[in-house]
Amino acid sequence: MVTYALDASALLRFIDKEAGAEHVRSILHGLRSGKHRVLVCALHWGEVAGNLYRKKGPEIQQQVMDRFSYIGLEFIPATPDRAIRAAILKAELRIPYVDAFGVELAESTPCTFVTADYDLKPAANRAEILFLPKK
Repeated sequence: MVTYALDASALLRFIDKEAGAEHVRSILHGLRSGKHRVLVCALHWGEVAGNLYRKKGPEIQQQVMDRFSYIGLEFIPATPDRAIRAAILKAELRIPYVDAFGVELAESTPCTFVTADYDLKPAANRAEILFLPKK
């Protein structure tokens, strides 16, 4: 079984049918068929919720979040230990703090971290990162 971690940008690319959406769709299909395990850090999940709420309103936000929850995503909490490791990654790699949680997850699980955030290029030698195509 292959394990992936999706960040907010990957989920939003899928939702908005933007560049890389088909790749995320394939990962989610693998989840439904039992071939993939798919993780989402709670912080990234919150980013998706906030983005949907702001752009599409509370009803659509809730519908989309419910559909994702139903398919079997595993939500990984932002524990104090993870927060410290992410802070160290942020400091060492000079990457955004929330994104550092995804790198931390990829290092500690291990899994392939899927993102469309090219600010994470400095982390490419620390974890397996799949960068979705640029828009």
